[in-house]
Amino acid sequence: MIDLRSDTVTKPTEAMRQAAYDAEVGDDVYEEDPTIHQLEHKAAELLGKEDALFVTSGTQGNQIAVLTHCNRGDEAIMEANSHIFMYEAASVSALAGVQPRTLNGTRGAMDPSDVAAAIRPHDIHFPETGLICLENTHNRAGGALLPIENMKTIYQIASEHHIPIHLDGARLFNASISSGFPVQKYAELTDTVQVCLSKGLGAPVGSVIAGSEAFIARARKWRKRLGGGLRQAGVLAAPGLVALTDMVNRLAEDQKHAEILARELGKIDGVEIENEVETNIVLVNVKNLGYTSEQFLTMLKENDILAAPFGPHTVRFVTHYGISRMNINSVIEHVAAVPQTQ
Repeated sequence: MIDLRSDTVTKPTEAMRQAAYDAEVGDDVYEEDPTIHQLEHKAAELLGKEDALFVTSGTQGNQIAVLTHCNRGDEAIMEANSHIFMYEAASVSALAGVQPRTLNGTRGAMDPSDVAAAIRPHDIHFPETGLICLENTHNRAGGALLPIENMKTIYQIASEHHIPIHLDGARLFNASISSGFPVQKYAELTDTVQVCLSKGLGAPVGSVIAGSEAFIARARKWRKRLGGGLRQAGVLAAPGLVALTDMVNRLAEDQKHAEILARELGKIDGVEIENEVETNIVLVNVKNLGYTSEQFLTMLKENDILAAPFGPHTVRFVTHYGISRMNINSVIEHVAAVPQTQ
């Protein structure tokens, strides 16, 4: 089976499995797990932050950030198709009591002037603007890069209003490989950042939040409240360390595979590539082939290929560790063989 539904389906490397087996462990709720300490130190160092916290998932990391930054009744500004708004089960409202203020962006990037206009003035009728959330790379925009200048301008606006910025950087290392900017360059334009270890980096579990020491101390309590305090968690942290040390540069291979896939699929009559492929996501529109996304996916599955629905006629392909050039060629051949009904 060629599974291109998401980079979350990656399997841990042999080095990760061995690292988990050999990991020195302790009780992390007591802050006594040495492998967790190593992972958090490594992540904080890479991201240029004072401290970091291991969490079970990107969603948990994002929600801990909202809970830590905001008070109940605050408002958080975010892009209308952001992961936090679209795919986290309304957690900002259900858990934090925070109202999302969504702004339509261009390829995932909010216009800084729109952000400035959305910041609430002090008025008894309005919520306080407690947080601005960014996403890089942007999932719904097809793995688009958030331009560094866009982030810089929004960060300046936020600083002037004393509003923190949280970056959902689940695929931030993909952004770094594509742009050539180190992850620290992006992270310095934020107050806090979440990075995922279990997508393209291939670890089996976990994300990391990074920020100031004071922020992480408060975030640790929110993690405990959410049931995220783990015991001998070094067996999870050890593969994460391998991910950060061994798996970053190979993301360039995923990007190359995505570029090849988009280029060759785009040559097929009736197939439209919807996004500018900058990282490891390809959005394919099959309307002109005469199929809905579900019908098209059913045909792919019959040929042992999995992808994800992303709209009535849009299918998402995500390249990742474990997908070879031969797999990419096979997908191209099978899509080319799909009969056109229009």
